[in-house]
Amino acid sequence: MTLPVTIEQTACCAPGTALALPVAEAERIAHLFKALGDPTRIRLLSLISSAEGGEACICDLTDPVGLSQGTVSHHMKLLADAGLVTREQRGKWAYFSLADGALDAAGEALRRV
Repeated sequence: MTLPVTIEQTACCAPGTALALPVAEAERIAHLFKALGDPTRIRLLSLISSAEGGEACICDLTDPVGLSQGTVSHHMKLLADAGLVTREQRGKWAYFSLADGALDAAGEALRRV
């Protein structure tokens, strides 16, 4: 063989774009993992999942993470927007629980990527 060698167009692999995630799906998954990308939010999910009845009042989440109610509310809004938790208002307090299948969906997203 002598240089330069030219590879014929037909010898190259076809791009695998048929298996690529659609843009909207990639954005949804990125949003989900961005919400999971903070240690405080991971702790909040853990506190909720281990709470009696699988739900926790915002008032019970502030002390364990050492943050103000406003900061915890911000973290919880990001988790809710990503579809990881559900929120129920009871009087002046918000109660949170893990969204059905949310963590399974996160694991499934990793398997597809």
